[in-house]
Amino acid sequence: MKLIYSLCFAVLAFGVNAQATKAPVKVVVKGFNGKPYPNDKVLFVGQKSKQTLSGVTNQAGQFVIQLPSGDVYDIRIQSIGDEIEYNTLEIPAVKPGEFFEEAELVIEYDPGTTFSFTNLQFETAKADLKAASYAHLKNLVEIMKRKKDLKIRIDGHTDSDGEERANQILSQQRAESVRNYLISQGIDAGRMQAKGYGESKPVADNTTPQGKAKNRRTEISIL
Repeated sequence: MKLIYSLCFAVLAFGVNAQATKAPVKVVVKGFNGKPYPNDKVLFVGQKSKQTLSGVTNQAGQFVIQLPSGDVYDIRIQSIGDEIEYNTLEIPAVKPGEFFEEAELVIEYDPGTTFSFTNLQFETAKADLKAASYAHLKNLVEIMKRKKDLKIRIDGHTDSDGEERANQILSQQRAESVRNYLISQGIDAGRMQAKGYGESKPVADNTTPQGKAKNRRTEISIL
C-alpha cells in the first residue's frame, strides 16, 4: 500500500524558565485525491515508553495530539485487517528555555476496499467460529461502530477439498457466521451482507497445503 508522509515541526526559544515536555501535533488524514478521512484512528506507539497514544479524525480529517518529548513514535493507522504500519516520528527532548510550536503531520493513503482474513478459525467442516477468531475481528467491530455509514459484504471462500456444492454451502454459512458475530457485537444487520463463493475464486494453487490455506479465507468488501 502506497503511503505519503510529510511533517512540519519546529522547536522555538520561549523564555529562561519555560520548558514544555509535550509537542502539539496537528494530524491531517486524507486520500491521494485530497478528500479528508473522518473517523480514522491513528496510533502513536513510543519506542522507549511503550505507551500508545491515539486520536480520531473529525469531519475535516483532523485532530491534535500532545506527544511527550524524548521519544520516537511508530505511527500506525487502524484498519479493518491488521493495523497499517505507517512511519516513525521523533519528538526530541527540549532544553530549558525551549518549547514546541504546533507541528503538522499530513498522512495521505489509500485505505483499500477489500480485506482478507486468513486467520479466522472455524470448527472443522462447520461454520462455527472458534473463540480465537474474535480477536482478529476487533478492529472491524470498532471501525464499524465509529463509522456509522460504513457498509460491508462478508465473502466466504474455501479450498477445493471436498465436493464443490458442499464447499459453496459451507462458505455461505461461514460468511453468515461472521455476520452474526458482528450483529452480536452491536453492528446493525442492515449494514452487512454475506455471500459464499466456495472454491470458485482461488488466490493460490490448491495443490499445496500453503495454497489451500490462502484460499480458505474470509474477505471483507466495502460497499
